[in-house]
Amino acid sequence: MTEKPFLLSGRNTIIHKLRKFDLLVLNGDDMPAVLVTYKGIKEYEGKLPENKREAKMMDMELIDVTLGDFFGEEKILLFIQTLNGKEYKIDYSKADSKYFITLHQGSII
Repeated sequence: MTEKPFLLSGRNTIIHKLRKFDLLVLNGDDMPAVLVTYKGIKEYEGKLPENKREAKMMDMELIDVTLGDFFGEEKILLFIQTLNGKEYKIDYSKADSKYFITLHQGSII
């Protein structure tokens, strides 16, 4: 089995750990998708892959936090640690504002 490009920590933290794959984070049908790269994080505006296989072909790992394999429910707050040593806060209650994705902590590593 191959190594996953992420770790789950606690009840709402995702840690990106492999530069080869970007993470595409989904949080329910009504919330915007988030793309995590080795450089940082942003709202995803492209076509969503239909399944994990299609995501892999796009060099992405598909993470739907509502599934039982992950957190099992929609989240209002998610924290994502990136490979560049920063932790970002994703606040889905502020999805349509500039506060949707904010830097939570820098230089963790």
